[in-house]
Amino acid sequence: MGIKTAYQDYQAFQYLEAEKDYTAIEFPVGDRRVPEFLLELSPMEEARVAALAEQLIYIDAHSHPYLLPREFDKDIAAYVRQGRMACAYAELSRSYIDAVFDNLLDGMCTIQSKRGWKWEDVIYDYGMRMCDLAHQDFVIRCERVDDIYYAHSVGKIALIPVLESAMPIENEVDRVDILFGLGIRQMGLVYSESNALGSGLREDKDGGLTKFGQDVVERMNKTGMLIDVSHCGVQTALDAINCSKKPLLISHVGSRTLWDSRRMMPDEAIIACAKKGGVIAVEASPHTTMTKTNPSHSIFSVMEHFEYIKNLVGIDHVAFGMDAMYGDHVGLHHYFTKEISTQGMQGSGFTEVEYVKGLENPTEASKNIFRYLVMRNYSKSDMEKVLSGNIIRVLRKNWPI
Repeated sequence: MGIKTAYQDYQAFQYLEAEKDYTAIEFPVGDRRVPEFLLELSPMEEARVAALAEQLIYIDAHSHPYLLPREFDKDIAAYVRQGRMACAYAELSRSYIDAVFDNLLDGMCTIQSKRGWKWEDVIYDYGMRMCDLAHQDFVIRCERVDDIYYAHSVGKIALIPVLESAMPIENEVDRVDILFGLGIRQMGLVYSESNALGSGLREDKDGGLTKFGQDVVERMNKTGMLIDVSHCGVQTALDAINCSKKPLLISHVGSRTLWDSRRMMPDEAIIACAKKGGVIAVEASPHTTMTKTNPSHSIFSVMEHFEYIKNLVGIDHVAFGMDAMYGDHVGLHHYFTKEISTQGMQGSGFTEVEYVKGLENPTEASKNIFRYLVMRNYSKSDMEKVLSGNIIRVLRKNWPI
């Protein structure tokens, strides 16, 4: 429904008393941290964007819609450890987003551990976030497809809780059921580090999906938990696609043909996902979806990846998963590079940027995606597919209702 109408000025965790119940963190204005950059349109195109933003549902298949601290180096470790990541309610209200796959703390979930991904930490983080969500009614927890349509119709946002890695289940396949029962609706099999299911993209050798990984894929199919293979090694991703009886999601990725980086997927995996009926969502996390013609990461390089994947597998199998957040995303990468090596994951020959121009945060990204599609004269039916229809098709094939 375009800019959201149901927001009532709620701020994250305002039901608590700062400095008594938790340590207060100072935030920048999340979607205005850097100068907004909007693609330039004609008056006629501007009118079309406004109309389509009211009519069409937009789903961000992968983002982190929370605020990062203003004093990043000083506060980020303490902010993560207390487990109260502040949902960016006000910033989301200024977006075109109708539903967002919220990846919670993902690899930053170091509330008690140094390396993250512990079962207790994940449940701690998730419970905190859902408690905050329960104290307002602008962002609603999404458990079924109808929740997305409802949110769009009343000017709200449907938040779909997901995990980027199955590492927290350890060797307990029943934890898939537990997570689904708690409201998690999608899970990555492997993050960049390998686990009991298979190999992550950071590994030099990819052993593929393990026997336990096959059991988890089967259980995820049975429960209705959507499978994501974005951070899997290529062979592990291909094995999972082949093993799954249902279509999968590559929730945030680009083409390795355009940019030779482990974070990108080769054509073979993209085509396999599409043949299974799945969707490939293009990302904009800093220093990922660059290209040889646009080595400085911006909306222009990201849309090169979108167009390439669309032409490779067809418009029925592509979407957007921005992997964006509200705050210094590049600074976050630098901070965690100190803790966990990311050498070799970004490729070489690129120009480092302070932020991704035009897609710096989920709000700006949502506006420019509409603007780009209108600028390129996409039909309304094709826009509906890439903005939400393709993802909804996959959700209906996976979710029980």
